[in-house]
Amino acid sequence: MAVQRRFNCSGEQVFKVLRDGWLYPLWVVGASRIRDVDAGWPSPGTKLHHSFGVWPLVIDDTTEVLDIDPGRRLVLEARGWPVGKARVEITVQSDGDGSLVSIDEDVTDGPTRFIPQPIRIAGIDARNRETLRRLAHLAEGHH
Repeated sequence: MAVQRRFNCSGEQVFKVLRDGWLYPLWVVGASRIRDVDAGWPSPGTKLHHSFGVWPLVIDDTTEVLDIDPGRRLVLEARGWPVGKARVEITVQSDGDGSLVSIDEDVTDGPTRFIPQPIRIAGIDARNRETLRRLAHLAEGHH
């Protein structure tokens, strides 16, 4: 189930943030730093090399672009071993003078897939509500 939020900015402003891989830890809850961004990000197959967790307990891994419809949809495979990996789909719909942004995410591999789905989805949804709040803050130009 997707989490949605209305943004007071255009879809292009949202995608401006999504296209800048170095901003990833500013809006993705749990991401602590970016180590590198592949040239051509966010083209399919390119990766963000990130870390998650709190220092000194950080884990290095990657997030890869699976698909993109520029300005409208971005599909990612987020990895965080040993926790697992997830498919994350971000969609942006223009809405008058703003946009409706949604994130749909679930675990695809790893031990977290064994957490009962209602509990797993509740945790993911809570994290994604905060992720959308942060993304809106950046896209709307609040510094």
